[in-house]
Amino acid sequence: MSKQPIQTNEAPGAIGPYSQAIQIGDFIYTSGQIGLDPKTGEMVEGLETQAHRVMDNVKAVLAAADCDMTDIVKVMIFMQNMDDFAKVNEIYASYLEEPYPARSAVEVARMPKNALVEVEVIAKKK
Repeated sequence: MSKQPIQTNEAPGAIGPYSQAIQIGDFIYTSGQIGLDPKTGEMVEGLETQAHRVMDNVKAVLAAADCDMTDIVKVMIFMQNMDDFAKVNEIYASYLEEPYPARSAVEVARMPKNALVEVEVIAKKK
């Protein structure tokens, strides 16, 4: 099965040697999305703004693969501070609907561009 890269200008471009997402068969594997504004390339300020930007970036990458948020089957959330979990979880939930995807959430010491939150997903095309 071949790997097909997914690319959109509606989400930040890769800042290293990786693709925004890869499609293999009916599955889409996104790279981690952080709170970079795709228009400016700059990190947005604050936890809530970053969390919304992250989810909007995920949504844009999925759209480029002809998917939407209902196609997500697995989510990995990385946070700089687990004390932010409740707020991130609230924002995350506002972008999804039941049945919710499987999910992991972990605290990490540091992320690219000193992001406060990063999200990567796996989606399956309908």
